[in-house]
Amino acid sequence: MAGELRYVFSSESVSEGHPDKVCDFIADSILDACLEQDPRSRVACEVLCKNNVVVLAGEITTKATLDYVQIAREAIRTIGYTDPSEAFNADGVFVNMCLTSQSPDIAQGVDKETSKAGEQGAGDQGSMFGYASDETPELMPLPILLAHRLTRGIAEDRKNGVEWLRPDAKSQVSVEYEGNTPIAVKHVLISTQHSAKAKQKAIRDYVINELAPRALGKWYHAGIKFDVNPTGKFVVGGPTGDCGVTGRKIIVDSYGGAGRHGGGAFSGKDPSKVDRSGAYFCRYVARQIVKKGYAKKAEVQVAYAIGLAQPTSVKVDTFGTGDAARAEQFVREKFDFRPGAIIKTLGLLKPIYKSTTNYGHFGKPGLPWEK
Repeated sequence: MAGELRYVFSSESVSEGHPDKVCDFIADSILDACLEQDPRSRVACEVLCKNNVVVLAGEITTKATLDYVQIAREAIRTIGYTDPSEAFNADGVFVNMCLTSQSPDIAQGVDKETSKAGEQGAGDQGSMFGYASDETPELMPLPILLAHRLTRGIAEDRKNGVEWLRPDAKSQVSVEYEGNTPIAVKHVLISTQHSAKAKQKAIRDYVINELAPRALGKWYHAGIKFDVNPTGKFVVGGPTGDCGVTGRKIIVDSYGGAGRHGGGAFSGKDPSKVDRSGAYFCRYVARQIVKKGYAKKAEVQVAYAIGLAQPTSVKVDTFGTGDAARAEQFVREKFDFRPGAIIKTLGLLKPIYKSTTNYGHFGKPGLPWEK
């Protein structure tokens, strides 16, 4: 609206071939494999990738019988690191395992049978946030939504035959707002790994004339400023060029900085870990607030104590865009934030987590918390 504050907000995305996302995908592949055989598996899997080495670490308690090395190799192959001339490739990596079972001190507070409350307790302490905004049909902030479309588009084009593209890529989108309303994309940054033979002009032409119009849709216009591979070269990438670790892309995974984040990563964690399930449920609740028309923008925070089922706090913020009191009453009356109830409501014991790893855990159709 006229007279409202104008500002520019930026969010980034990374492709599935980014070193940190490689690690997230391996971790979620292991989680899904555990849940396929044993839905009560407890998984807290951390992964590190660098050059030709993959390290699997953490705690896994499961009845599943798995070949973790082969799961890691298949995940890497799915992403697209198959070139044997590169240090990091699916068949050539060395996989080191540092896995133990979950601490019994934690398990006794999480398991319904041993919990003092007589029901499933939270797997850790901490706070989680969920966010929704009516600025897009997906109820997501526009900058992160467009950034994900760009990196996903690069990956799709690579898999569909653009021969010079390689798996590692990043995007960043800057959007001008007037108040709470996005009005224009101002700047797009793309850094994409490429073959040694690819020319900078060809890469730039591809981004501006093919990728961006398709990915940005109605938000594409001739006035956008583009920076494409601004260092001038991006041949060495992925875990060959940079060390990857699970849980380092938590803002990419959530709302691109538009909503707050409690700090806990998602990938590699089964839903007893409220870092993941609590954040998913807060998104689910925030979506309902906006869909019901109680606010144009909503953020939900929940906090837990380890081993206890009832949250220590639940807070709703509508940022002055609606009826905050009515929204809070709606949340108190309609939603059960106990970990066991969250898992049941969203069906979180199914092997769905590989589908969450890349291009955001929110705003994608088909996920239970997006329904």
